[in-house]
Amino acid sequence: MSLWFRFLLVLVLPPALMLGAAGARAETVDIGYQRSSSLFILLKRSGELEARLAPLGYDVNWHEFTAGLLDALNAGSVDLNADVADAFALFSQAANAPLTYYAREDRAPQGQGVLVAKDADIRLLSDLKGKRVAVSRGSGSHFLLLRALQHVGLTDKDIDIRYLPAPDGLAAFSQGDVDAISIWDPFQSVLLRSGDVRSLTDHAPELAEYYRFYTATTAFAKAHPEVLQVVFDALVEQGKWVKSHPHEAAEILAPLWGNLPVKTVELANSHRSYRILPVDKSDLQEQQRIADTYHELGIIPESLKATDIGVWTPQADHERE
Repeated sequence: MSLWFRFLLVLVLPPALMLGAAGARAETVDIGYQRSSSLFILLKRSGELEARLAPLGYDVNWHEFTAGLLDALNAGSVDLNADVADAFALFSQAANAPLTYYAREDRAPQGQGVLVAKDADIRLLSDLKGKRVAVSRGSGSHFLLLRALQHVGLTDKDIDIRYLPAPDGLAAFSQGDVDAISIWDPFQSVLLRSGDVRSLTDHAPELAEYYRFYTATTAFAKAHPEVLQVVFDALVEQGKWVKSHPHEAAEILAPLWGNLPVKTVELANSHRSYRILPVDKSDLQEQQRIADTYHELGIIPESLKATDIGVWTPQADHERE
């Protein structure tokens, strides 16, 4: 039965019959998200997923995580998870979490960068040699830093690397305790908007592609593909809306991101594609590069094959007729 026909049923069936149909298979979809999960935050605020899933007999239960997201994913305590950065998805795979990719955001290399103070004597990536550089260990920005160093013939042994969580790294950089920082948005945009920093990777070749992935527990993906289809379609539409209404989207997200200035959120959003695509195993080469790099560094203890993770593929429009 097509999704369009299901919506028609909502309009024409008597309420009692609809309640009976929903009651026969009422289930709750548990969705995990973080403050940075822009599309899911907007969908939660609008109630769009609840409206689309109710005719199929599903309720939605939202879970915001500020920490412990990896544990929640590994334990299967949420059915669907909002976007996580490329490197984070690999740590879930390394922990043997029973997860399946159900969507990805298209590449957004400007979503992270290596930054230095505006008046610093560091003009080129090669000038980082011997300098103190802050980065969150195992993050996508860590991979960016390693690729940036490799690009100019350096390694992490050629710099004084300081492994700090993003907020601590931001504080250390702002106080002058480190010379550079490799960081992602919105932290990157906070610094760029201050006018006191320069990016060393703005005009460099694309060193790291920076994808974001959406995951579901494998058991849920196999049992409820119709839910994944609804969520995928909603994400596609919400992503298009954000890109076509950048200021309005930033005004909504700014207070939800911790009362950041609207212009800062708008800048951060301009760095992301918000283009939702299916995941194809042939598109996981960057994931493999990150996995191999982190395995060599001992951050991921065992060798990973990026294509070993499960992938759910949405139906094309003509397949739903």
